Formats: sequence, C-alpha cells, structure tokens
Amino acid sequence: MKDHQIKKHIPVLANEVVQYLDPQKGESYLDITAGYGGHAQLVLERTLNYKNSVLVDRDDQAIDTLQDLFATTNISILHRDYLDASWDLIRAGKRFDLILADLGISSVQVDVAERGFSFQNEGPLDMRMDRRQKITAADIVNTYTEEQLVKILRDYGEEPKAKRIAGAIVANRPFRTTLALSDAISAVYGNRHKVHPATKTFQALRIAVNQEVEMLEQALPLWLELLAPGGRIAIISFHSLEDRIVKQALKARSGNRYDASMKLLTKKPIMGTQNEIVLNPRARSAKLRAAVKIKK
Repeated sequence: MKDHQIKKHIPVLANEVVQYLDPQKGESYLDITAGYGGHAQLVLERTLNYKNSVLVDRDDQAIDTLQDLFATTNISILHRDYLDASWDLIRAGKRFDLILADLGISSVQVDVAERGFSFQNEGPLDMRMDRRQKITAADIVNTYTEEQLVKILRDYGEEPKAKRIAGAIVANRPFRTTLALSDAISAVYGNRHKVHPATKTFQALRIAVNQEVEMLEQALPLWLELLAPGGRIAIISFHSLEDRIVKQALKARSGNRYDASMKLLTKKPIMGTQNEIVLNPRARSAKLRAAVKIKK
C-alpha cells in the first residue's frame, strides 16, 4: 500500500522549488516538512550533500517512507515537529544553504481514511499529523464551546457560515466519524454549492488540531536564522493566513534598508501552472515565496 500511495503523491511546484532554491553541488539542505520526499529527491540529486542535510517530519508514515527512500545515504532524518526540530538545530549551531518548507497536508494523508483528514472518506475524527499527540479533531468538535468553534472556523477556515455550522455541531454532537460531521455541515449549506461544504471546516479543524498557525509564526524566524549567508529559502503555503504570515516575515527583513537581512526572490507568490493544476489539483491553492539571505 505504501508504494501505491507514494506514486500518487506528487510534490507541488516542483520545478519552481528547484528554480528558486537553485541547488548547487555540495550545498547543505534542510527540508523542514519533508513529507514523502518528492522535493528532497529533486534537490539532493543536485547537491549530492547528504551528510550535511536534514529531513524533518512529524508524521510517522512520512518518516517510514523517508527512511526507505534514503536508506543508502547518511542523511539525518528527524521525527519531530518543525518547531522543536528548528530549535534543536539552532542549539546545535547548524546552518543550511537551502531551506524548504512545504506547509499543509499531503495527498497521502488525505487518502488514508483512518487518518481522519478527509470529509469524503469514512474515518475517525483524528486529523493529527503527529499521532503521538493527544488532542484530536474529535476532542475539539465534541468539547469546545460554540464560541470557540466559531473562532476556529472563521480564523482558520475563513468560513462564512461559521456561526451556523458551529451551532449545528453543538446541537448534534457527539460526532465520531468524518462523514457524520461532513453530513451535518452539508445540511447547513443545503444543495447549492460549488465547492464541498465541509472543505473550510475540515481545513480549520486540521489547522487547530496541529497548531499550524502558531507553529509557523514561531518557526519562521528560526528558519531565517538557520539560513547561511547567501542561502535560499522557499516556503509553500496553501491558504491566505499562512501566506500572509510568510509574506510579512520576509517583507519585514527585506527592502532598501541598511539593516535588511533578506532579499526577496519573488515579489508576488508563485502559483502553479494550469497544466500542473490539471495533473495535481492540490497545486491549485499552493503559493510559493522565496528569498535569499544577504551576505554581510
């Protein structure tokens, strides 16, 4: 099953990642969300520097795949969330020429029903990227107040019907499965909708379960610290809240100022081509921003 899943996982904006990271032989590479290794393979086949490179992921299935893919190399693979890993690498005095963060969820995670990420496949309300953590989507859905749920749906999902959906959740809980929750959300929307009614709610719950926004805000400055002078960083986000955080962090450290530490390589976010979106629908919402650390 693993091989079948890996073949289905296509790394988004792969050509653009290689273009903006511009990997050169001998350069060190940090993939802070290595996932199933698609981007890492493309970069490392150009740098050939496995010894000084690090792959990080908090998903145990991704770690298993990375260990298989890079079994014959001496690359470091860390089963950690990227915030903890970033702090560890800083404390160890590490610096990298290339850093990539591909945020969000992989197609493999969505396709495995038991992980609970999909509103179209029957599974438990889980949504944990790191299955060692305690809190699940079921905990949030079944125990949070209506006000807390409204805030999550608005902040993380930009859901226009947040109040009605939160009310429906509270009125009909407990929920145990993804489809039960998906059906309750669909009932709020009725039959008139272009995108699946549960899309934004499931996104919001996933972000809340995995503390994605809080971790990104804390980790991004650490990544820029881990970047060596002249090094390049590329960050792929999948919703406006993430993209805004990335944009502001890079903008705050760049520009025509004497204290600028970064130079933007992308004035606007790079999006997937129409051809890529047809082949890989996940690329539809992907936005890539890149920058280089100025040599002092």
